[in-house]
Parts: sequence; C-alpha cells; structure tokens
Amino acid sequence: MALLNDLINLDLTYSTKKIIAEYIWIGGSGMDIRSKARTLPIPVTDPKKLPKWNYDGSSTGQAPGEDSEVILYPQAIFRDPFRRGDNILVICDAYTPAGEPIPTNKRHAAAKIFSNPAVEKEVPWYGLEQEYTLLQKNANWPLGWPQGGFPGPQGPYYCGIGADKAFGRDIVDAHYKACLYAGINISGINGEVMPGQWEFQVGPTVGIASGDELWCARYILERITEIAGVVVSFDPKPIPGDWNGAGAHTNYSTKSMREDGGYEIIKKAIEKLASRHKEHIAAYGEGNERRLTGKHETADINTFKWGVANRGASIRVGRDTEKDGKGYFEDRRPASNMDPYVVTSMIAETTILL
Repeated sequence: MALLNDLINLDLTYSTKKIIAEYIWIGGSGMDIRSKARTLPIPVTDPKKLPKWNYDGSSTGQAPGEDSEVILYPQAIFRDPFRRGDNILVICDAYTPAGEPIPTNKRHAAAKIFSNPAVEKEVPWYGLEQEYTLLQKNANWPLGWPQGGFPGPQGPYYCGIGADKAFGRDIVDAHYKACLYAGINISGINGEVMPGQWEFQVGPTVGIASGDELWCARYILERITEIAGVVVSFDPKPIPGDWNGAGAHTNYSTKSMREDGGYEIIKKAIEKLASRHKEHIAAYGEGNERRLTGKHETADINTFKWGVANRGASIRVGRDTEKDGKGYFEDRRPASNMDPYVVTSMIAETTILL
C-alpha cells in the first residue's frame, strides 16, 4: 500500500511538462457529477485554451444510444488538490454536436442572464450555504448514529465538539483545505443541527462564478468521501421525523442594495420574489416539500413570508442590514440538492430584470 500511495502522490513537475486535466460535468439526474481525465501537453490556466471533449450521453441519461455523443465545453479551471502540481479540475457544460445546449445544461441559460447588461451593472453577489449529510456506506444511515437506531435529540450537535457530538470532522476539514487549495472562495464550515450533518459556505462570488465554484466544491467533497468510504447525501430531508432537513440558503445582494438607501431596494426585491414564489419553489430542488414544513427553521412551502432575523421565514434579513440601511438578504427556500446555476440566475432575473 505504501508503494501505491507513493505512485498516487508522484510529483510530475520534474519529469514532464504534460499535465492532467479532469473534465467535470453534471449527469442526467441533475445531481450526479461525472468526470474523466485527459493529458495535455503543457499547463493551461485559461478555459478558452482548453480543447472541447465528448462523452457517451447514453450512459448518463442525456442522449439516445443511436446518437450518443455529447460535447463538453470547458468553462472554469481550478487547481487539482488530488494530483496537485499544475494539474487542473475543469468545470464543463454540455452541448449537442451542433452546438445546442442539451436540456440538462443549466449553466448556459444562467450565463445568458448574468451577461445581461442590466445584471452585470448590478454586480450580483452570492453566498451559498451548502448543507449535506454524511452517511455510513453500507447502512445508508447518518455517520455516528447507532446502527438502525437514533442518537440523542437535537441541541448539542450544532457547531458542537467532541466524539459524541461531531461525526466526520476529518472529512470536513480535508474538504475545507482542498477547496482553498483549488482556488474556491470557500468562506467557512460548521457542524449542523442534525448529527452527521455539516455545512460549508461558498462566497461572496459574483454571477456565474457562484455556480461554478459550488459545483467544483461538491465534486471535491464527493471525491474525499469516496476516499474515506463514506457517502455524502444532498437529500433535503434525509431522516424523516423530528430532525432538521438540509438546505442551501442563498445570500444575495446587488450593487444598489449595498449602497446607501439599499434597504428600500431590498424590500422591493423581496416583493418581486413574493410574486413569483411558486415558480421559485418549483426550481429550488427535488423533495423540498419534505423539508419546508414550517418546522425546523423553515417556512411552510406554500407560504411566503419575510422577516428580520427570522429563521422561520422564506426570506431573512439580517439585523445589520436593517441597522445599516443596506446590505444583503438570505433566501432560505433552496434545498440542499438545488442547482446553483438555476437558483442564482433566477434570483437575479426576478429581482433585476422583472
């Protein structure tokens, strides 16, 4: 095993100029991250200089067997924390050979919204809070929970420390550092309310970069849990009953909101979000009705309400924003399995373009 680890960790810098690029894309379910690697002759730092590639879409639920070729367009580059050196991770989106985005390519539509001059002028900032649950591989049961049983009730686990409160911290810390190495703007981590559940935050990021960075962070997390022999779940309600669900709270502001008088702009934006509540809920993740029950720090899925410092609201405005008269707000409705391209662009579209 020592020899295998030595080979995995080989530093290629002094033996070749060639690098390995791991092309990453989203499969047919909208949450199954796929990747494959290719060798490039020299280091590359600009995605526009990377070659397009293809894959078998019939094996990912994205193309029929008789016409299965799907084309990958490189869109964003990150440093590879697994291979290191000049090797890279490449976030891609997917197109037909004719150059049309395939139906599961949500990045393409989001990029159109973010490239709108009215949106670009507002420089939309996002802070994405990704909650997730670590599961025992063979039991499909949260890490640290008794096999087929339950731990003590919620209370001591949120931001808790100790072997009886925090389960999987080595995985969480490894992910934190790997994201920083990759160049992802990860801003923090914490243990969540349900034991075995954790959260990391990405941001502030601008526009389409928020989706690229969150997807790359999810990929890195999946790879680390693969190594650890643990399963990561983005299900919004992994355990039924009196346990918190998992969300992806989305913090948002525009240039106008961050300037003096911004609080009035925020209130107008919230009114717009209220008018499209059903449309947003429909796009905010599968199974979200199991999470948004009006309990466990959520608003009921059929009710839109906002409030200052209210974690039981659809939209929460922070005390500092109210006090300063400017700042940001938090959309608490997105589920942990939401597509960040969809959620971020939809918030920008509703609050800026409508």
